[in-house]
Amino acid sequence: MSRRFTVRNVKVANPDRWPRTSEEAAAEQDRLRSAVIAENPRPPRFRTIAGLDSAYDDDGNVVAAVVVLDAETLETVETVTARGTTDFPYVPGLLAFRELPTTLTALEKLSVTPDLLICDSQGLAHPRRFGLACHVGLLTGIPTFGVAKNVWGDYEQPDPRRGSSSVVTIDGDPVGCALRTRTEVKPVFVSVGHLIDLETACAQVLTLTPEFRQPETTRRADRLCRDMLHEIAATGTTSPD
Repeated sequence: MSRRFTVRNVKVANPDRWPRTSEEAAAEQDRLRSAVIAENPRPPRFRTIAGLDSAYDDDGNVVAAVVVLDAETLETVETVTARGTTDFPYVPGLLAFRELPTTLTALEKLSVTPDLLICDSQGLAHPRRFGLACHVGLLTGIPTFGVAKNVWGDYEQPDPRRGSSSVVTIDGDPVGCALRTRTEVKPVFVSVGHLIDLETACAQVLTLTPEFRQPETTRRADRLCRDMLHEIAATGTTSPD
């Protein structure tokens, strides 16, 4: 039987205005970077953990999904989705600005506030040390980190055994780790977003990967996003939320 959790909506500090150009977006990342806290402000206790994912197509349609799991059983507690559009340019390092508005719309639909957010994106492992996971963490005030399939930066291959890791660096600075979640399978890349340290983040990833390379949180959210994009492609329409 699923455990019962306190109903409490996520409070999102939506900006009054989103950057419209790549120059404005880069300046916003530089401005906010110093506010990131890469440590646990209190002993972590995660009862509910949410996975966030988003995707978009060539027509500017954006979809986002949030899947909340019971941290103990990995049962799905709540699922929400959102659809939107974007005209922000495709610029590596600034892709968050194509996805964030729709992602925040999805988060605001939750009736259960997760204790931890895991983004299918980068955190500090980013050219300006401020990936989407950092941005989400600052806007929600919830501990957040990123788990990415690909890496920004340099690293050495960790030992092939599950649980092995190696440091990811950018310009010689440590920004995350390559973590092996399955023996002899390509690692995932973990980096802090906000209000959590890297050791705690990696421990949570291992707890959430009992069968697959990706954490169950973002793996389930990714499936929802793929289904929504397929529906948009099949019908040719979208209904922004």
